[in-house]
Amino acid sequence: MIKTENLTKKYGDMFAIKGIELNLEQGDLFGFIGPNGAGKTTTMRIIATLAEPSWGEAYVCNHSIYSAPKEIRKLVGYMPDFFGVYDDMKVIEYLEFFAAAYRITGPARRKRCDEMLEIVDLDFKRDAFANTLSRGQTQRLGLARVLLHDPQVLLLDEPLSGLDPRARIEMRNLLRKLGQTGKTIIVSSHILPELADICNKIGIIDRGVMSVSAEVSEVMKQVRDRTILHVGVADREEAATRVLDDHPLVDSVVSGDGFLVVSLIDNTSDYSGIPTALVEEGFRISLFREEEINLESAFMALTKGTGAHF
Repeated sequence: MIKTENLTKKYGDMFAIKGIELNLEQGDLFGFIGPNGAGKTTTMRIIATLAEPSWGEAYVCNHSIYSAPKEIRKLVGYMPDFFGVYDDMKVIEYLEFFAAAYRITGPARRKRCDEMLEIVDLDFKRDAFANTLSRGQTQRLGLARVLLHDPQVLLLDEPLSGLDPRARIEMRNLLRKLGQTGKTIIVSSHILPELADICNKIGIIDRGVMSVSAEVSEVMKQVRDRTILHVGVADREEAATRVLDDHPLVDSVVSGDGFLVVSLIDNTSDYSGIPTALVEEGFRISLFREEEINLESAFMALTKGTGAHF
């Protein structure tokens, strides 16, 4: 759906982006993460055919940005970080104006606008003036606008920026819902945790260079070379520690907050024998789970020493 090859944009001696490589399939929700000025907006504008690269190539649904920009614009919905609304237009009029620009005519235009307001949960504001909306409501209106022509690809530049906590949660839920519709979505942010739980792929960009681009599961594997278990027993914790210490898959055991933290030897994928060993020794297991690594910690580990600051 989206593919870039050595995508580069240069202004004089400065690289805005350098050698960006992306390969996104239908249904991917890609979190594009990096500090302000890292090159996220430049990359998205090039993919949307709103800017030209210095060199390199980008394809959207097999269409080249050089030879088929009009076809790409029909397939893409691009929402910038900040966009204007017209002071003298009501919300429904604002959407109908853009629906007309997309050549949606007749009764279908009003129907489509009403559907989009319902999707972004703004139907109760349909007759309010657009300039009276809150920041979060304005962001949802912008999202409704880019959905009008049912694009296959969504490019959302910092849609969570400037939102209060409640509006941020609502927008994340909306993005998660859109990700389940089969659309390919690139959503950018400079705040790591905002995208951690909704994306299946992530990319980290800093100073125009993509340092990480992979599935979230692959990112986790890169920063963890061994499995860590949390094990709780109903009693006799010291005896359980000795049993675990003697197990051939266990590297170390330390006490945690009401449980044992068990570090396994490298490249252990099957640890089903560990609870079995405890049960055979008469222990009652109250907790047994693999420790989850925090995605933000993973990002920081992967970008350590690269100059990335988030």
